[in-house]
Amino acid sequence: MDENEFLAERFEENRTRLKAVAYRMLGSLTEADDAVQEAWIRLSRSDDRQIENLSGWLTTVVGRVCLDMLRSRRSRREEPLETQPADADAPEPALGPQPGSDPEHQALVADSVGLALLVVLETLDPAERLAFVLHDMFAVPFDEIGRIVDRTPAAGRQLASRARRRVQGVDRVTDPDLARRREVVDAFLAAARGGDFEALVAVLAPDVVARSDGGAGGVGAPSVVRGAASVARQALMFAPFAQSSRMALVDGAPAVISIRDGQRFSVMRFTIERGKVVELYVVNDPARLPELDLTVLGD
Repeated sequence: MDENEFLAERFEENRTRLKAVAYRMLGSLTEADDAVQEAWIRLSRSDDRQIENLSGWLTTVVGRVCLDMLRSRRSRREEPLETQPADADAPEPALGPQPGSDPEHQALVADSVGLALLVVLETLDPAERLAFVLHDMFAVPFDEIGRIVDRTPAAGRQLASRARRRVQGVDRVTDPDLARRREVVDAFLAAARGGDFEALVAVLAPDVVARSDGGAGGVGAPSVVRGAASVARQALMFAPFAQSSRMALVDGAPAVISIRDGQRFSVMRFTIERGKVVELYVVNDPARLPELDLTVLGD
């Protein structure tokens, strides 16, 4: 075995864990693959003989790459929420050693990451998200987290603590009445089916936020739309597919699953407070759809 083959083998030993880190950071399997491939590129260009702890080194690199990607999302001008899926057949980059199709690989990535958690993580500041994911999910020490975000270990601890409170729901009080929440989603779906802009605005909170994972293949970037009028306009684009949509539960929360050619192609999850939709999260990426804990409800 030559030096390059040995390096690739060592990288493969860490790939599953690195992808799990990146997926929890980015909420997208496609972007997680990109981050892991970037780590491979940097490793292949480095002097690995100077790396004492390869696992820790790779985790740091993936963390920094993901942090840059999250900050890039924030710096871009907000784009309209896309309800159409990207081309699921688009080829992905083939840099470095490639992951196999082992089901255990995908199971490890999806383990303990429900859509509800991903939705909350999307609301965090990039540095908070990194601190929470690396420390609470992967036990990375705060001194290392501090170096990644260019802060002290104490500051890294504070970032994780703030994120933890958000994840635990300290800052959000949701409507506990599932029947009432279903009524709100029914009203949203009926308004979308009828192309009724005013009815859509009426069911949305004034400061509603709609997020999309951006679809598959890296074609559509994750997007955010804010405000009832803006979200309602985007929801009208959903009208052609609303006729075949079904009510569902995702991680126990109300959702709408959209069907095209007999196959599900998007899931829209609703967060409802005091009878109004305060947040929408749309999953378009075909790679993520099978991971959702989804129950289709009867009419």
